[in-house]
Amino acid sequence: MGIYVYMLRCSDGSFYVESATGEDLSPRIDQHNAGAYPGYTFSRRPVVLVWSEYFDRITDGIAIERQIKAGVAPKKEALIRSDWKALSVLARRRAGAPKASE
Repeated sequence: MGIYVYMLRCSDGSFYVESATGEDLSPRIDQHNAGAYPGYTFSRRPVVLVWSEYFDRITDGIAIERQIKAGVAPKKEALIRSDWKALSVLARRRAGAPKASE
């Protein structure tokens, strides 16, 4: 049994990253939109699935989930677009460092 790591875009433009076991993410997304989870997404509905990936090993999925959660919005947007070049540049930047274009 593996795990899905997924990212939702909330109605306020923020991102929500979570993981779930199971065969299909559709019921989980429907539950978020129905307000079944009283947490972060409850007051930010509707939500839209913008990225997901399945991992055979649960530990791998949890590690990726933590990395994504720790990332800033531009990194998450690059991941959604599968923009590996931008993601690589953003990953190398440190707080306060100038942007690549500066």
